Formats: sequence, structure tokens, C-alpha cells
Amino acid sequence: MSDARGFSATLARYRTELTDSVVPFWLTHAVDSEHGGLFTCIRDDGTLINTDKYMWSQLRALWTFSALAGMPELEGRRAELLAVADGIFRFVSAHGRDGNGHWVFALTREGGPHTGATSIYADGFALLGLTEYVRATGSEEALALALETSREAVRRLAVPGSYPSDPYPVPAGMKSHGISMIFSLAFFELGSLIGDEDILAQARHHADQVMDDFLQPERRLLLEFTNLDGSVIDSPRGRAIVPGHAIESMWFMIHIYSWFGDADRIRQAVEAIRWHMELGWDEEYGGILHAVDAEGGEPWWPFADAKLWWPQTEALYALLLAFEESGEDWCLEWFDKVDAYAFRNYPVSPHGEWTQRLDRQGNPFTETVALPVKDPFHLPRALIYAIGSLSRLSREA
Repeated sequence: MSDARGFSATLARYRTELTDSVVPFWLTHAVDSEHGGLFTCIRDDGTLINTDKYMWSQLRALWTFSALAGMPELEGRRAELLAVADGIFRFVSAHGRDGNGHWVFALTREGGPHTGATSIYADGFALLGLTEYVRATGSEEALALALETSREAVRRLAVPGSYPSDPYPVPAGMKSHGISMIFSLAFFELGSLIGDEDILAQARHHADQVMDDFLQPERRLLLEFTNLDGSVIDSPRGRAIVPGHAIESMWFMIHIYSWFGDADRIRQAVEAIRWHMELGWDEEYGGILHAVDAEGGEPWWPFADAKLWWPQTEALYALLLAFEESGEDWCLEWFDKVDAYAFRNYPVSPHGEWTQRLDRQGNPFTETVALPVKDPFHLPRALIYAIGSLSRLSREA
């Protein structure tokens, strides 16, 4: 980029993508005004596939609409956006937990049983969504629910293997980067919002696990699974690298360690973003591959050579944030490559939003990856945060 590097033009383009494409898609096609929550089992044109409500999507959408309501760019739609967030909150708070206080995996449209509490990830996304809703509304009810969720999550996480983690089950004797990654951010967002040092200590504990156990600086990569003691597993699963997941995790780490004032960890996270761009980029077809093997063999991870939308969106914000932290040109060089690939391949005109599943060559495919949903989270979140970063950079240019 130029302009001093073109930040203002990119900022204008990202604002337009969010306000004129992404937000209208969800408001037009997905809001269930009768029962609350969103329809996310929908096609790229907004056509409804079924009315099942997966809690990952509902709880992450609670974060999205709460965050959108606070954006100056959408001030004129604040009431409408908050009404959607309110509907999601009413739905999930009424129906989203089982008798043990654990967040379930999926519900029917009306909130009836579908799939029980088969994933602790839902509890992490509940913390993120509830915290952002509290930030937007000041809801004491949502805060109480977030604190209950936090206490129960701390108890369960202290006993690895005691909780399920669909759709990515963790084998006995192993631990998963995804668990520590999600809960480091979830505890951080809640703890920093309310100034709770105990919750912040949990955030630091899980962030340190990410950086000490899963990140392997001498190998310039981040592992998705290790043994419970943090030692490396010599197996296809143990060698699994998900570059987009690592990149996403590292911007989480920058947010968290910025709060704690840990410059060394921030520098390490910035460097790890670079490692995984280099490791994950497909030099032949462009875009970030879903998964690779640490030793260059056949990846264990399903759909390894796919070009899913979310690694690209996470990289867009992570690279801008890395530039803010480091000022190093490689961040913007990679940003330009990802930005060009993403905006060439994923936007769905004239419907808005982005398609989510491409094969290595960039062709759409329909097989389910993780959940059978079109998720209102990675793209809007990346645009929200990228707009913030670009706003800061354009003022400094």
C-alpha cells in the first residue's frame, strides 16, 4: 500500500464491505423475529436450508451484533442491531444451557432439544458473546450469566479430559491448542471488562499455555495437539498445523499480553504470525491452506488443502495489528497478498457476505467443514477490528 501506504483507501473499502454488504445480508436473511436468534443454516444467497440453531453460531452472533452496535459507522442502525442482539440473548439465555449449566451444541428453531452439551467450545463462545453484550448494554442479567459460565468453565478446564469438545474431540492424554486459545481470550475479555483479577489470571494461564506448550519457536510453528505435559507427540495428529488458527491465536495473544505489558510475548506473537503466513501460503494458487504437516508430509487434518474463508479474514486483521506493533514492512506485504486473494475469491455479489468453502484451486464446494452453517462471526469480526486498526494507521500516516 502507499499514501503513506494507502490506509485511508483501504479503510473506506473495508467500511463499505461491512456496512453495505455484510451487515445487510444478515439483517435481510437471518433474523428470526418470531423465536429469537439467527438462522445460520443458509446458503450464500440467503436461502434457508433448515432452522436448526447451532450454539456456536448463536453465541458468536451475539458478539457480532453487540460489537456492531457500538461502531460509529453504524450509529444510525444501532437500535436495529441492538434489537437483534437482544433477540439472540433472550433465546440463548432461555434455552442454551443444560441442567448442569453447560452450553449445549444445538437447538431447534423454537429452542427445543437437538444436541446436548457436547462441546466446551460453546461455553467459551458464550463468554465472548455475553461479555460483548454486557459491554453494549450494561445488562446485569448477562453479566451474571457470564460469571456463572466463567466459574463452571474454570472448574471443568482444571480437569483435562473431563469435557467434550465437538467437532474436534481431544484424544485421551492430549490437550488442544484450541481450548487454551479460546478460553485465554474469553477470560481476558470478561476479566478486563469488569476488572476481575482472578478471571484475568485465568486468561494469563491459558495464554501462557499457548505460548509455552503449543508454540514451538525453534521450529517456527504452533502445534494443535501436545501431550498433557506439553511435550510433542510424534504422530500425524501431533504434527498437525492449522496456519489460520495459529495466526488467529497470535492476535489474541497480542491483545492479551498488551494488557499485561509483556513486550517480549508480543514480539514473539508477531513473529509467529510471519512464520505461519510463510508456512500456510499456497504459492501456486494463492490463499492460506487449511492445514499442513509439521514435517511436510500428508496432513492429518480434514480438508487440509481447502481455502476456507476464515483463515484469510483472521490474517487480514492479524497482519494489520502486527504492523501496528512492529512497523515491519513484511506485515503489509503479506496483507496486500491476502487482501487481493480474499476480495477476488470470497465476496458473493449481489447477495453480500462471503462464500466460506473453496478448494485449493478456488472452486466452491458444499461438504460440511466443522459445522453445517454460514457463520456470522469471522468476517464481520475481522472487518470490525481491521477498521479500527486502519483508522489508527490512517491518522498516523
